Amino acid sequence: MSSGKLKITQVRSVIGRPQKHRRVITALGLRHHQATVVHNDTPAIRGMIHKVRHLVAVEEVK
Repeated sequence: MSSGKLKITQVRSVIGRPQKHRRVITALGLRHHQATVVHNDTPAIRGMIHKVRHLVAVEEVK
């Protein structure tokens, strides 16, 4: 795990998803479909991404 950044893009809607998934998406700062945010690469963020990996796309930012 590097101390770099992760670019997270929501690629699927949260409509019809469990409340836990909606809360994780909100906690990541994603407000709508196709929104993109950049976060530090930390274990906490990695864990959140893992929970909603089917709804987001992740890229490493150099």
